[in-house]
Parts: sequence; structure tokens; C-alpha cells
Amino acid sequence: MKLFAHVLLAAALGAGASAALAAEEPAAAAKPAKPDPAKGDTIFNTTQHNGATCVSCHGAAGNSSIALNPKLAQQHPEYILKQLQEFKSGKRKDPTMKAMAGDLSEQDMHDVAAYLSSQKIKPGFSKDKDTVILGEHIYRGGIADRMVPACAGCHSPNGAGIPAQYARLGGQNTDYLVKTLTDFREGRRTNSPQMAGVTAKMNDREIKAVADYISGLR
Repeated sequence: MKLFAHVLLAAALGAGASAALAAEEPAAAAKPAKPDPAKGDTIFNTTQHNGATCVSCHGAAGNSSIALNPKLAQQHPEYILKQLQEFKSGKRKDPTMKAMAGDLSEQDMHDVAAYLSSQKIKPGFSKDKDTVILGEHIYRGGIADRMVPACAGCHSPNGAGIPAQYARLGGQNTDYLVKTLTDFREGRRTNSPQMAGVTAKMNDREIKAVADYISGLR
């Protein structure tokens, strides 16, 4: 009987310890369901934070006509998802986007990314004929004497980028590209050490030239 009682006590203690351990372990985060572009369409075009909508800044189907705002159409879903996550966490600084992304669940972000990646980007155009050759030289060949790598190495010769790794750039708004490259250089955007390192070696004229060239890629 004493042996039986000891066995029961040990079992009870073991069960209690297992239950306590389970209680201390955080619940596994639920994986988002398969991205739904239709739901992403609804989120993108529906009022989100304080009456604002994604479409009001980024344009119908993600083709922004506001020069300082990026076109999001046809962007890789992995890139859009990463940026939304980093706006929400604060790793990428932007008060407006932090508020907008803060209202989105992980599933919402996947859905919006799927929707935008399925849209077609409207082509852009290079406008500065005086610097387009310089822009092409930097994009395709880099700046050898300052060890600036060719943009095409990561973002591809036609600006399509590499899915899940590097953003699509071709056709992007020039003013947005200039602002973004300058923000990387000046330390205002900090979520890509690689881009900070590249732009640190570029002057204003070179940034404007390569941005204008990229806008005409398709």
C-alpha cells in the first residue's frame, strides 16, 4: 500500500509540474491563412485609421499619382509584408504608416500584399535627359572608384527585383526614389543596412540621376 501511495503521489506531482510548465509556455502564434487578394482589395480601399484609406495615398490599384508616395502595384508580396510589419513594430519610422499598419492584423497584411502584388504597375518615364546616361551607368555598373555596387545586381537589369529578396523598382515615382535614397544616406531610414552603406557613398546628383533612370525602367 505504501508503495502504491508513493506511485500515486509521484504521478500527481509529475502531472502538476507538466501543467505548470504548459501554463508558463506562450501559446504558439496562429499561422495566417492563405493570403486572399479579394480581402486585400477590400482593406486597401476601405477606411482604416481615423478615416484614412490606403488608396487615398497610394492610388487606385496601388498606382500612386502623388510624386512623393510609392507605387505599390506589382511589388513583391514578401517586400510589402516586411515593410508593413516594420512600420507596425517601429523598425521603419513613419508616423502615418505606423498608425495605418498598427490597425492591421498579420492576416490583413498578407491579404493586402497579395492584392497589391497582383496589380499591374503603370509605367514611368525618365525625364532628365542631361543625367539619364549617368543614371544608367550607376544602375548598371555602379561607381567603381567608391566601391558602389551596380543597382542591377540586386534589383535586376529591368528593375523587376528578386522576389522575396529585393524590391521591384522599375517605374517607381522619381521623387519617392530620391527621398528614399536620401533618407537611407542621412540615417532617417534604418531598416536596410545594405542600402545605407550604398547611399552613403553617393552625392545628390548621382541619387537624382539613378532615381530618374529607374523610373523609366520596365
